[in-house]
Amino acid sequence: MFRGTSYHIIDAKGRIKIPSRFREKIRQSETDVIMVSRFDNCLVSYTMDEWRKVEERILSLSENSEVMRRFRRFFIGGASECICDNQDRILIPPKLREDTELEKDIVLVGVLNHFEIWSKQNYDIEELALASDMKKEDLRNEIGRLRL
Repeated sequence: MFRGTSYHIIDAKGRIKIPSRFREKIRQSETDVIMVSRFDNCLVSYTMDEWRKVEERILSLSENSEVMRRFRRFFIGGASECICDNQDRILIPPKLREDTELEKDIVLVGVLNHFEIWSKQNYDIEELALASDMKKEDLRNEIGRLRL
């Protein structure tokens, strides 16, 4: 599982260093390829094993609605295979960097079956949004049901 948060820099060529704890999870997969797509103003990154599960869920649940066709087109069609190099880095394609405003300071966030890649600025905005949402009783009750 991917867990934890780490702060990094994306280099001028668009490469990011994968933290060793994430790299260990990737090595457990069948390949060093990570599937990356954009969602919620960040990049979502899956091992190939997990990506196949995502694709299966999308196929099994997808409706023929216009919105679902657009979502599939955006999420699956916009995905890229990113290969881990010998220095534990992946190259993020320019279009994905542009769409999620990845320029220099970035944040990698483990989210159990995948990890997210955020621009530091967008991650800070997301963190503030959560702090504001936590003031809402219905969200606090929903989180309370997790019995953390």
